[in-house]
Amino acid sequence: MLKWALIFAVIALIAGALGFTGIAGAAAGVAKILFFLFLVVFVVMLLLGVTVFKSVAK
Repeated sequence: MLKWALIFAVIALIAGALGFTGIAGAAAGVAKILFFLFLVVFVVMLLLGVTVFKSVAK
């Protein structure tokens, strides 16, 4: 997911540099959504790793 967020961010930068503002805005929006979705999943997995999975492994 983070990989796709970076790909869309690069697409947005290239499109913005070439003057395609509509495509750049859309790609930046998708990259932002994917990045925050990645952060949410990362934090959930981190919390699960600290709490639930630690007690299961014992």
